[in-house]
Amino acid sequence: MRASRSEKTPNVVKLTLKFCCKILLAASLLLSSAMCAQNGQALYQSHCAMCHEMANTAPFMNHHVLKAMAPENIVSSLTSGPMRSQGTNLSQAERVAIAEFLTGKRVGQFPPAGANRCANPAAKDFSGPRWNGWGVDLDNSRFQPADAAQMSAEQVPKLKLKWAFGFPAAFTAYAQPVVAGGRVFVGSAAGLVYSLDAATGCTYWSFQADGGVRTAITIGPGNVAYFGDLRAEIYALDATTGKLLWKKTLDPHPVARITGSPKLFEGRLYVPVSSREEWAAADAGYRCCTFRGSIVALDATTGKEIWRTYTVKDLAHLVETTQEGVQIWGPSGGAIWSSPAIDPKRKLLYVGTGDGYTRPSTPFTDAILALDLATGKIIWSRQVTPQDDWNTSCFQPGNSNCPKDAGPDYDFGSSPILRTLPDGRNVVLASQKSGVIYALDPDKKGEIVWQARLGKGGVLGGIQWGPAADGEAAYVAISDVGAVVGPEGIQPDPKMGGGLFAVQISTGKKLWSALPSEEGCHTPRCSPGQLAAVTAIPGVVFSGSLDGHFRAYSTQDGRVLWDYDTLREFPTVNQVPAKGGSLDGAGAAVAGGMVFVNSGYGHNYEIPGNVLLAFGVE
Repeated sequence: MRASRSEKTPNVVKLTLKFCCKILLAASLLLSSAMCAQNGQALYQSHCAMCHEMANTAPFMNHHVLKAMAPENIVSSLTSGPMRSQGTNLSQAERVAIAEFLTGKRVGQFPPAGANRCANPAAKDFSGPRWNGWGVDLDNSRFQPADAAQMSAEQVPKLKLKWAFGFPAAFTAYAQPVVAGGRVFVGSAAGLVYSLDAATGCTYWSFQADGGVRTAITIGPGNVAYFGDLRAEIYALDATTGKLLWKKTLDPHPVARITGSPKLFEGRLYVPVSSREEWAAADAGYRCCTFRGSIVALDATTGKEIWRTYTVKDLAHLVETTQEGVQIWGPSGGAIWSSPAIDPKRKLLYVGTGDGYTRPSTPFTDAILALDLATGKIIWSRQVTPQDDWNTSCFQPGNSNCPKDAGPDYDFGSSPILRTLPDGRNVVLASQKSGVIYALDPDKKGEIVWQARLGKGGVLGGIQWGPAADGEAAYVAISDVGAVVGPEGIQPDPKMGGGLFAVQISTGKKLWSALPSEEGCHTPRCSPGQLAAVTAIPGVVFSGSLDGHFRAYSTQDGRVLWDYDTLREFPTVNQVPAKGGSLDGAGAAVAGGMVFVNSGYGHNYEIPGNVLLAFGVE
């Protein structure tokens, strides 16, 4: 201080003091950074490692995998994302310390919503080819007719990348793209929802939701966009401007979420509610379990609740206290992960449910339910795996929260599909993580017409996010991923899993199969498993793989017509650094002569990424 006030101090002394100050400042910053890293390591060990470092027993992301995340993504996850319940007792500074320890990078700010704003405002005209919502139609067929696809099987081999869009600070790109009015609507893991120009990828608007968004956007009359987030909130936006019209929290449970896309029909919005409690149960100190899955009918104009139906009838109560003092609560579970199908003829809504989390077992888990559209009353149900109660504590040594005689975790994670047979009868196609696809008779209380086993099944096996179906066949992708233990813990088995099958919808007969190479895949953390939802147009089936490949198959015989490796870095129209990874969760959207698909899935030891890809015919 004395030197800085004295004008007579020799320059050499001033320079020496200035240099010393810089040294002290640098040392202080290094010490602060080292202390922060040590603090972050201790916090991670005490709050996170009991699940994430589970001695190679479960598909949680360990520190090797988490290192690839942006630190902002981890902070967001602990603050308002899937790990918010674990982050509740942490200060913001402690969340930052954990993120910086894991990633080795300093937390800054989320990158801006994106450059490359469209020069002109979006038109109010929403006519033209559409891929609306999860399944493109009320049936959830994921089949786009020729007039809307505007793409033939002969043109598919000529598909070229037109543009790429990067999701800021994202580790995963898992939301179903939607096309309407020459625009692409898509959500992101960071909670940003975008309206992009379909031809160029420029941004019309972006909206920040309170949680990550993995549902499809549903565009309704009056140009209203509906979607849900991972905080179990449902939103209605002006689809032209991105302005919020209303939002509503559908379930106050701390780990409730909306993963299944809302379905709009005759002025009502039908929203499925799921949760992450099945995974939270891995913490031996967690009070497991109290969540109940539900489907909620809302007035689409106001968001007012009309009815709510729970998949587990009774509220959870204390069932037992273990010798270790852990309280076990139940019944619980029955999450609805997928989008409902609408049957206007019978005035019914069909949903698939997940497993139970704890005992006692209930009758509506691992089931297809038919609900009255007007009242929500369950008209019939078909449970195919009774007493399937399971949670990720079952991976744990000691498994204090694991139900006795735990089930195999055979959720119906994929959406039911309503199809019409050649003789005019209807069937509901239901695909399960057991690796079995069922055809149910909606006129006989869900009686099983036929069933076909296509995969082995398992926690991450069988049929994950669902098939597509035209008038003749269902096209079903199989996961059946395996795991091996390497120097960095569990990682996918590069030689296990995958395959695409065509099944005749009238008989269940297997028409053809397209299996991966016996040699497997060769990039780090790759798997040939096919978990992503399938999409079909006349003559073509699109299916993505965990190895990063996005393929088009012939509906005639399953031969590959086109193959694009998304496992690379991409220059993006919004100047956000982006790369592709595993394809999981959502599938492709095809409309107006273009194909849109997300690449990157950082969960379950898969390959992370953060890019939306747009393909067109040249």
